[in-house]
Amino acid sequence: MTASPLLPPKAAPKISFVSLGCPKALVDSERILTHLRAEGYELARRHDGADVVIVNTCGFLDSAKAESLSAIGEAMAENGRVIVTGCMGAQPDEIREKYPNLLAVTGPQAYESVVAAVHEAVPPAHDPFLDLVPPQGVKLTPRHYAYLKISEGCNNRCTFCIIPSLRGDLVSRPAGDVLREAEKLVKAGVKELLVVSQDTSAYGVDVRYATSPWRDREVRAKFYDLAAELGELGAWVRMHYVYPYPHVDEVIPLMAEGKILPYLDMPLQHASPSVLKRMRRPGNQEKQLERIRRWREICPDLAIRSTFIVGFPGETEAEFEELLAWIKEAKLERVGCFTYEPVKGATANDLGAAVPPEVQAERKRRFMETQQTVSARLQKARVGKRLPVIIDAVEGGVAKGRSKYDAPEIDGNVHVTSRRPLRVGDIVTVKIERADAYDLYGSAV
Repeated sequence: MTASPLLPPKAAPKISFVSLGCPKALVDSERILTHLRAEGYELARRHDGADVVIVNTCGFLDSAKAESLSAIGEAMAENGRVIVTGCMGAQPDEIREKYPNLLAVTGPQAYESVVAAVHEAVPPAHDPFLDLVPPQGVKLTPRHYAYLKISEGCNNRCTFCIIPSLRGDLVSRPAGDVLREAEKLVKAGVKELLVVSQDTSAYGVDVRYATSPWRDREVRAKFYDLAAELGELGAWVRMHYVYPYPHVDEVIPLMAEGKILPYLDMPLQHASPSVLKRMRRPGNQEKQLERIRRWREICPDLAIRSTFIVGFPGETEAEFEELLAWIKEAKLERVGCFTYEPVKGATANDLGAAVPPEVQAERKRRFMETQQTVSARLQKARVGKRLPVIIDAVEGGVAKGRSKYDAPEIDGNVHVTSRRPLRVGDIVTVKIERADAYDLYGSAV
């Protein structure tokens, strides 16, 4: 009997991927890619070398939509076989009008729909004998840090935001599921967990803080409980998108004890009570100042990052001056500022007269000049101190990293010289020798 010739293995289909928008969208991209890698798909570096292109879009602002449409256009020009997903996918008509020949358009969090569209475009060539995916899944961040998404959607109805209409109301993940994912990440070498959601401090409200099994116990789906458990995993834990609800007070002692990082990313948006009322945001900023003072008494090391909007519809010069006075008083470590941008479907567009672009730009300049003075003073106070720093990049004899006061890509850096070789992901002690308004400079000790 003659042996049948062995057939050459079928080439694995290749996927090119574009991920736009916020860290929460990045987590969505990682989930889609993890699923596809598990089925045998490979990742292509270029659109023109792929069997299909997936574009995960952002639809929060008109500028973000323009960037998404541009990315779709590039993918269509270079490949022609394109699947669109993400926040802008919740408004498919706008996309289809410009690109009618797309393979599929799906909305945010529609993982199954994306995978089904890929299957239809290019079926998988999965080899069940190969372990294609590491236990922690496919990550789009560097190996030493990862975003950990704890919920989807949002129950707030801020007048400038259309996220609830795109992603729906709050849906919290069971605490046990979040903790198991975090544990896998830490075992795989992740040194820093960045906790993200649309409203992190509202975690568990939708499920009435239901418990779920974790190791040998039940853990509530509640902000404090989750923070306490994450703090036992041996990694840096950084909290993002934390609205200043009263129960956030409970988490500050965990920061003072070193369980989680003394860092709060708290999107305050403005300080004028009348503007906050039009935004449908908590409006008592005097009370917020008092709470921040109490937090710093409990945890003197606390660093607060926030973002603010200037030029909101109807914003007067007096309201803007209230904002400037507040940030001088609050002395926040890290602050970002955006000019208001109308978003289709946002009720804020009709709440007052539009602030002229030149006035918006001038107010942003004044805001950032004021904050720069605050930031420079706080940075200078760190000179002479020894801080733990996580290394993000090494070039020649100088490494670049971040202190516990700095999140990746949005905050400052620490520039480190060292007599010994440093590697990405190392956490080293650095003596701070000088500072500017945003970055620190020092040497490893």
